[in-house]
Amino acid sequence: MPIHKIAVLIPCYNEEQTIAKVVRDVRNVLPEAVVYVYDNNSTDRTVELAKAAGAVVRYEYKQGKGNVIRRMFREIDAECYLMIDGDDTYPLDCAREMVDKVLFHNADMVVGDRLSSTYFTENKRPFHNFGNSLMRAGINWLFHSEIKDIMTGYRAFSYVFVKTFPVFSKGFEIETEMTIHAVHYNMQVENVVVEYRDRPEGSVSKLNTYSDGMRVIGKMLQLYKNYKPLSFFGGICLILFLLAMILMIPIIMVYVDTGLVPRFPTLIVCGFMVLAGIQSFFAGMILEVMAAKDRRDFENRLNMISMERHRQEKGI
Repeated sequence: MPIHKIAVLIPCYNEEQTIAKVVRDVRNVLPEAVVYVYDNNSTDRTVELAKAAGAVVRYEYKQGKGNVIRRMFREIDAECYLMIDGDDTYPLDCAREMVDKVLFHNADMVVGDRLSSTYFTENKRPFHNFGNSLMRAGINWLFHSEIKDIMTGYRAFSYVFVKTFPVFSKGFEIETEMTIHAVHYNMQVENVVVEYRDRPEGSVSKLNTYSDGMRVIGKMLQLYKNYKPLSFFGGICLILFLLAMILMIPIIMVYVDTGLVPRFPTLIVCGFMVLAGIQSFFAGMILEVMAAKDRRDFENRLNMISMERHRQEKGI
């Protein structure tokens, strides 16, 4: 399969109202790009309209945005990938800048930052606004990063990022997984401020504020445990130690005054909490060594992918 210079990836599910315009806008701004629309079991005219607008249409039958992106990344080879939603909420005026950062400035992932522009005024779902701010603050704090927009669906990627990114998410938590993957493995991430406009009337978001929001938070905590196990289990150790100390203070005070040990059940519980804390700490230390080995193995995978890409470019 040939390597495209630029591949535009559009995951779609029931976007007949906007998909043709999105494809046309992409073709106007990036005429050299190949536009792929991956349909995810649409029941409307999304496929028909995407083909008529000039897109290459492919299919993913397992429902969920994460499943669609896994299929896209597996099947398409390109020097630069631009991913955009099919709901026409992202103007294409920044697309060239995002692509150029990948092609000419060695960026591995370029984040289309909505939150620094019009998102909070355009988006009509207040809990989405709160959730986006919460995730941005949480991930940047836990992973010591400076990502401006965690949940944006407007991103550009390098070949190396796409071919080394293991997709485990099935749904909308995929953006969180992408972001943390890039930060954890010290990949070059750039932010580009993009305009955001709300969906046109009659177009419905597929994101459920509460159920999908809980999945996103769960994914963040899961990846924090996997990527920073010493911090995660060390935190559990600290909490258990603090609780044990709080419960033991009254017992110690009585013992100092009277020489007696009251409330033996509480004392026993405190002892078990301390033991559990010690176990948690050592589990974190062991997993931290495994995480460090994974980072070393990842660097080897990066080198292998880069060598494979150079061979493909030279036709070897």
